[in-house]
Amino acid sequence: MTGEPSFFELGVADPERGRVFYGTLFGWSLEAGPTGRGFSIGTAGLPGGMHGGDPGASPYLFFRVDDLDAAVARVRELGGSVEELGEEDAESMARFGRFKLCRDDQGSSFGLHEPPHGK
Repeated sequence: MTGEPSFFELGVADPERGRVFYGTLFGWSLEAGPTGRGFSIGTAGLPGGMHGGDPGASPYLFFRVDDLDAAVARVRELGGSVEELGEEDAESMARFGRFKLCRDDQGSSFGLHEPPHGK
């Protein structure tokens, strides 16, 4: 189904400090992410991640879409914008799917997530 929350992401300055803080606060199990620059967050229900180098970031909420390219085009048609995140690596895409950070036509942040095919 399209439109339901499918993933969340926490941006922090130092991912190791974030792992200790959120792991202790919520009892989360955090595993090293596929790129080695952050963590996958094992929670009951909504999966998540944490990345570093993003001090003071707000949490990102990603909404599921079946076709990321079509959804990105629609965001732009509706007056929103899409941030380019750099190269998508095949291992990450196979494991987690594809992601784009967006802003609506009023500047509010949200994300789009196309899960790996078959999931």
